[in-house]
Amino acid sequence: MNEINNVPTSEELLEHIFSITQNLYSEMCCTDGDVDNDHARIFKLLTELGKTLVNSDRASFWKWDKRAHELWTTAAVGTGRIKIPEGTGLVGKALKERRTIITNDPYNDPDFNSSVDKSTGYVTKSILVMPISNCKGEFIGAYQAINKIGNDEKFDLEEDVKRLSLAAFICGITLESQTFLDDSHHDKLTEIKNRMGFYNDYNKEFVKILNDPEAIRPVSLFICDIDFFKKVNDTYGHNAGDAMLRHVSGILRRNIRICDGIYRWGGEEFIALLPDTTIEEAAETAERVRLAVMESVCEFEDLKMKATMSFGVTQIDKSISIEDNIKVADDKLYKAKESGRNIVIV
Repeated sequence: MNEINNVPTSEELLEHIFSITQNLYSEMCCTDGDVDNDHARIFKLLTELGKTLVNSDRASFWKWDKRAHELWTTAAVGTGRIKIPEGTGLVGKALKERRTIITNDPYNDPDFNSSVDKSTGYVTKSILVMPISNCKGEFIGAYQAINKIGNDEKFDLEEDVKRLSLAAFICGITLESQTFLDDSHHDKLTEIKNRMGFYNDYNKEFVKILNDPEAIRPVSLFICDIDFFKKVNDTYGHNAGDAMLRHVSGILRRNIRICDGIYRWGGEEFIALLPDTTIEEAAETAERVRLAVMESVCEFEDLKMKATMSFGVTQIDKSISIEDNIKVADDKLYKAKESGRNIVIV
């Protein structure tokens, strides 16, 4: 290490890069089946690689979540996830303008968001933001290096971008893989999760809650569908039916908690998973959704359409399979249909 400017020697730099890439290879070969955590560990190593390549104090990898219209990172300050609206900050600017951005005087840059510095006491002196694309040339995230170490403590557009491109390239491939997986868990029409997303969430999150050794934690679910939905398609056409599905899924999203899961089960059927919720509390949530749907109007072109929904509610019995629990709720939904529809059956 050059003690004058704190810059590693070529041999030290190369050895550190090889060490990180070896760890990357090991992570990719020895995954434990938890894909989300696997991606998180890989991104952490890639962040360390980029930090090493440009000799910066900090680095972070930002994902552009186009579904949620936000940018987020978990590696910026080592604590919690940081979210910002898409199109904002230096990361948003780099993605919007499709170019690498460097500022060596961030506090006088109108696009720099100093809120993190204010809350942590960190002082940002220089920033490099490099947009990252997938194999189709679509920008999907950005790589950010903070505070150049050594020399004049300023990032160089030519030299540092050339160095960072290696980590950015691998990051792009990894993020594309993660994005593809995330897309496979979502319904394209309604943008809520689908049946694959349901099983992923249930096995990864909800089984842990049901088997919590510290406390008995109830998990409930309800299954619901739109009454006489076929009549909407037959009367107004499938585009109107699609509008109704988007309308109802939006109401479902707005009437459940952040910790709850809402899924399109198929056709006009939806399922909600509600952690730390008794059957009575789940019925209250279902009733709130039922009233919201009944009192709403779905507007499509020059149409104003009304709809109602029927619900079957159950508390999950962990001694039987999730499929059998769903059947219990589905039987109650069938009873709701027989009872005149637009009703919650517990």
